[in-house]
Amino acid sequence: MKIQFNTDKTIDGTEKDEYYFSSWIAESLDNFEAHITRIEVHLSDEKAKKEGLTVVRCLLETRIEGRQPIAVSCQADTIELAVSGAIDKLTASLETIFGRIQNH
Repeated sequence: MKIQFNTDKTIDGTEKDEYYFSSWIAESLDNFEAHITRIEVHLSDEKAKKEGLTVVRCLLETRIEGRQPIAVSCQADTIELAVSGAIDKLTASLETIFGRIQNH
């Protein structure tokens, strides 16, 4: 499973951050690793440095062997919360997809 990490110009994406979040995503999706070929992580600041609270968006676009890609996103106040929320949504989607496959 390959994880590609992308940030917009308003989010500092250091190599350390990329490794941390990529490892977190890989660990969280370990049960589905055999079925996933690639995950693209897109982090962006929805407010783009405008006044007010920061709103970070994490989009996880997931390529699954033999199936159409799926995408989930989560908006939160911090990168950690946005990534965590997107992981939770992706896990739920994958459980639904692979649960249906096993039931047929």
